[in-house]
Amino acid sequence: QLQLVESGGGLVQPGGSLRLSCVVSGLTLDSYAMGWFRQAPGKDYELVSCISSSGDVTNYADSVKGRFTISRDNAKNTVYLQMGSLKPEDTAAYYCAADYGFYCSGASYEYEYWGQGTQVTVSS
Repeated sequence: QLQLVESGGGLVQPGGSLRLSCVVSGLTLDSYAMGWFRQAPGKDYELVSCISSSGDVTNYADSVKGRFTISRDNAKNTVYLQMGSLKPEDTAAYYCAADYGFYCSGASYEYEYWGQGTQVTVSS
C-alpha cells in the first residue's frame, strides 16, 4: 500500500526549530524526486523545497533559503525537512510529495503522490 506519512509538526516559538519527516512506503523511493510543500489558510500550495532522487540536487524557496534544509535517506525510505529560525509566516500545513524521475519540480501538479500533511504553527 502506497503511503506518505509526515510527522514532526507542532507549535513552536519564533526563532525555534522543527524537523519534519516523511516516511514513504509502497514505492521505490530512489526513483522519485521529493518535495515539501506548504499551504497556509486561504492560499495555494507553495513549494518549500525539493530534492532529486539521488539527493544531489536541492532547491529552496527564497523565503526559506538559509533556514531550512532538505535531505533524504533512501535506505530508510524517509525524507526530512530541518526547519530553523522559524517565523510566524512559516505557519502552514506541510506536505511531502513524490515526483517520478530524477529532477524535482516546483509545480505541485507534477507530483503524483502526496501525504496527508502535518501542521506547523509558529507563534509566541
